[in-house]
Amino acid sequence: MATKMIIALIFSIFFISQVSSDSKNSEETTTHVFNRGGESKLIHQAPASAPAPALNPAPNPNGDVDCDGQCKKRCSLHSRQNVCLRACGTCCVRCKCVPPGTFGNREICGKCYTDMTTHGNRTKCP
Repeated sequence: MATKMIIALIFSIFFISQVSSDSKNSEETTTHVFNRGGESKLIHQAPASAPAPALNPAPNPNGDVDCDGQCKKRCSLHSRQNVCLRACGTCCVRCKCVPPGTFGNREICGKCYTDMTTHGNRTKCP
């Protein structure tokens, strides 16, 4: 009888430890992200309840944006930085916005940023 009680106690402790470790794992999610080269990498994300850090500071109330600083961040990984900085500066002055990060996120700045094209009908803003 005592051995059955010990086995039941060990089983219940094991079961409780498995349930508590599963709840810790469900707080963090893993996502596959594919970059432009076709390589994938795993990204571990914080729980959904955690607030996301601000990627781009809000513009000043009078509409001024630090175009030089934000365009330097935006074009930091570009292969042709001078061309990127010139285009980004033009788009920033006209649209008063620079998307966060070094690539993508253009829709954050709205139609002004996404619809601006060059004379050859290519997207102008990086």
